[in-house]
Amino acid sequence: MRGNRRRERPSRQEVPPVLRSLLALVLVVAGLWCLEAARSGVAITRADVGATPVTRYARPGADGPVVVIAHGFAGSRQMMAGYALPLARAGYRVHAFDFLGHGRNPVPMSGDVTAQDGATRRLVVQTETVIDAVAEGTPVALLGHSMATDVLARVAAARDDIGPVVLVSAYSGAIDATTPRDLLIIAGAWEPGLRGFAREALRMVDPAADEGDTARAGTVIRRAVAAPFSEHVAVLQSRVGRAEAVGWLDRAYGRTHPVTIPPTGWAILAVLGGLVAGIVPLARRLPARAAPPLPLGRGRLAAVTLVPAIAAPAGAVLLDVSALPVLVADHLAVHLGLFGALQLALLWRWGARPGGLSLAGLGLLLAWSVLFGVALDRYAANFWPVAERLPIIAALAAGALPFMLADAVLTHGAPLGRRIALRGAFLVSLGLAVALAPRELFFLVMIAPVILLFYAVFGTAGRAVSARTGPLAPGIALGLVLAWALGVSFPLFAA
Repeated sequence: MRGNRRRERPSRQEVPPVLRSLLALVLVVAGLWCLEAARSGVAITRADVGATPVTRYARPGADGPVVVIAHGFAGSRQMMAGYALPLARAGYRVHAFDFLGHGRNPVPMSGDVTAQDGATRRLVVQTETVIDAVAEGTPVALLGHSMATDVLARVAAARDDIGPVVLVSAYSGAIDATTPRDLLIIAGAWEPGLRGFAREALRMVDPAADEGDTARAGTVIRRAVAAPFSEHVAVLQSRVGRAEAVGWLDRAYGRTHPVTIPPTGWAILAVLGGLVAGIVPLARRLPARAAPPLPLGRGRLAAVTLVPAIAAPAGAVLLDVSALPVLVADHLAVHLGLFGALQLALLWRWGARPGGLSLAGLGLLLAWSVLFGVALDRYAANFWPVAERLPIIAALAAGALPFMLADAVLTHGAPLGRRIALRGAFLVSLGLAVALAPRELFFLVMIAPVILLFYAVFGTAGRAVSARTGPLAPGIALGLVLAWALGVSFPLFAA
């Protein structure tokens, strides 16, 4: 009967593997071409000032003013390359360094991170030591992001050999109507609070000035600008922000060296996105041995989501482990381990098993992760640990392995809604931990973006491998990679 006939829907056409591979290759090559072009003509050398790693960016034979660049909390020298390279191409001699406990600096931060006379004072002293080592007897320009803006503002207030200052995503109680004397503040358009601070700093000089204006009062000159379509990290690759920085220093030093600001932010996304897209066709070449997806009713899904989300933060806070020299890393290792162990226990009770281990799948994911890390470290952020971080990575792995193994089993072949619910539950559990011990665990808030990025990038790669091999190989590989990523991201800290 016509009324009982169902209209067939056309099946969704998947992108052919060859075309997907070609697209991935094009993205990677195009991104690399742009990123390497941004570095061309600039000599990049590395040295140490005491224990502080410093990278120098300069054209061969450059004799322009010296610029010292400092990164933000949980950042590294590599994160500031977006600003360092255009300045170097404009003839400046640029020096970027790793703060105590950050990047590849093996010396931990110490002191109260919330007190001006604690960790901040030590970072000020470190910055002044770097300035003294590279200044060559001339005034030094300063450029910093986020946490570094407070440090650099205090350095500028304490010294008379500081030239123009550029602060990105700034906040500092050391900024007043006369200090720094020559100041550009750049904020991301999606940073409303920091844009407000920039306006306040501008109006200290001219109450009628607004964002986009340049204010003057005697020898004091100040400007505040917003970098469009940028938040706290993307502002480091903003073409508007970087052009403003080069122009501000050129004005201060009476120089005219216009440079092209390449779209390195998009290029980084192209390279990393191409690598993610490229692993999908590679994974399809693995021997097929995957088990069917785990069936979960609403009751079991609720249990495996809510029980660890509530119990893990409470248990980790009660245990109060303080053994690792990294902020909140010891809590995080326990939190991850408890969360994953509870999920695995429920899965075991329900008869769910991860299946056999595919060495090919494990090897592919680990090799791909190393390649991804090489690209990340060269163009965007530190990914290689100093020796002092290896025990921390090992301790984090003890928690990350059961956590990611449970995640791999539960999300194997799962629809998007289930994946969001399961992974969102872990972020909620981090929030509960902060609520239970806000003073001790406040910095867990900063873990959330790292976890989200990890799920988006490495979770995609793991899902592609899991579809062919089952969840065991991705669970092990991504557990190790998560421990690595967390172990190199957060600062070393000594009480």
